[in-house]
Amino acid sequence: MSVEARKWAWALGELGFDAIRYVADDTVPGLGIDATGTPPARQEVERAVDGCDLVVVENLLSLPLNPGALRAVAAALRGRRALVRHHDLPWQRPQFAHWTEPPPTDPAWTHVTINELSRAQLRARGIEATTLYNRFAPPVPSTYRLPGHEHERVVLQPTRALPRKDVAGAVRIAAQLDATYWLLGPAEDGYGPELDRILANARTPVVRGLTAGLTVDDAYAACDLVAFPSTWEGFGNPAIESALARRPLVIGPYPVAGELRAFGFRWLTPADTDAIRRTVDDPDGVRPDLDHNHAIATEHFALADLPAELVRLL
Repeated sequence: MSVEARKWAWALGELGFDAIRYVADDTVPGLGIDATGTPPARQEVERAVDGCDLVVVENLLSLPLNPGALRAVAAALRGRRALVRHHDLPWQRPQFAHWTEPPPTDPAWTHVTINELSRAQLRARGIEATTLYNRFAPPVPSTYRLPGHEHERVVLQPTRALPRKDVAGAVRIAAQLDATYWLLGPAEDGYGPELDRILANARTPVVRGLTAGLTVDDAYAACDLVAFPSTWEGFGNPAIESALARRPLVIGPYPVAGELRAFGFRWLTPADTDAIRRTVDDPDGVRPDLDHNHAIATEHFALADLPAELVRLL
């Protein structure tokens, strides 16, 4: 639904580096996770959402990345219809072990989690939620090849660089395959010096970032293997993106990976070194598994099915 047709929702919260870009009709300074200075007053948020039929809050009421904004938004939304979407929760992140405030709630709000683990944990704390897994559009067809590495194997890590992403593990996978290692996202949370050290000691060629004009779909098209050895993810979009792109995936042991694997995906783990090599040595032999993963991703995680699910939810 276009904002020109009806002002029906106003989204608050954080977006990842690879999120869909959009232009806001209205902005409230101080809501960002990296905002400095005085957080917005409740009245500022109320002004922005007045007249909206539904307010969608993306993770802002979940993690205390900006506590002042969290409290202002929660206060402004009391009694207003809101869909509060939780990516991660404070007790799931070691850096928020000190945070004792429960996630705010209100009878007018509908809580949504992106995994069953978080739904159960919220319920144990007295908050009922519904799980709606992340949804994905089909990838745009691409024949892109990484310049200068067209005839080499390419291992793609389509994530930011943080300790929990296990960049070192992904680099080891690339080195074992004599492949180029390609990291799409930037370092965050002070991880830059450690990332520089890991990449400087890599025993394989390294490529960083996504050239302007390219998309994540181009990156998947250019790789032979996706490395995603994370130890924690609220969901883990590469798990589904790789399936839709028909690329083999090496996935880490994070808890929600097991929840997604239960749909029937056929994935590799970092310990499957022989199987990883066979996969890249014989791409035709692994094609049935890639077709199988594609079918599961299309059946259970299609963006086209989301409107009907939201209608049922709301």
